[in-house]
Amino acid sequence: MRLNVSPNRMEVLRLRKRLLLARRGHKLLRDKQEELMRRFLELVVENKNLRDDVEERLRKGYQNLLFARAMMFADTIESLLSFTTRKADVTVSLTPLMNLRLPQLHLSQEGEVSCYGFAETSGELDAAISVFSETLPLMVKLSQIERWIELMAQEIETTRRRVNALEYILIPSLDETIRYITMKLSERERGDITRLMKVKEIVR
Repeated sequence: MRLNVSPNRMEVLRLRKRLLLARRGHKLLRDKQEELMRRFLELVVENKNLRDDVEERLRKGYQNLLFARAMMFADTIESLLSFTTRKADVTVSLTPLMNLRLPQLHLSQEGEVSCYGFAETSGELDAAISVFSETLPLMVKLSQIERWIELMAQEIETTRRRVNALEYILIPSLDETIRYITMKLSERERGDITRLMKVKEIVR
């Protein structure tokens, strides 16, 4: 679609500068989109592997817990688990990445998970608690990766729309407008030359 501008030489110069800037911006956005896609796909693979690992660990943990509940009373298990002194804290920092601010989660833990006598419990309960304790850092990392994937997907979509707007709307419009103005100026120049030649013939 041709832009609504005055067909003069100053406008052509301005549009050519704008076209050069649009093509440069298009290349940068295309490179950004490709890099985002590359990192996005890497994260998707990492997320799948980590999620499979976490789900398998949780499955084993709940299986051990189920066996423990079969051998011990539920009230006894809840009472024993309430004695834990383990405290977990998650802090968040932001990591810049190509116009994004990705949350970096940091897990800190202190205290003991098992604060009961092992003679009173089954080995399955100890195994379940151990598995859950080891899985917590992986779950924090998994939530971080999934949030990164979500933010990167949004940024990829935004970048894709900008690339398409430049590639299919702005750059073709500038090209068409420059050709139109150039053609108009050429017609005007030919008309001026024709008039000058007629004036010279009259003067002679």
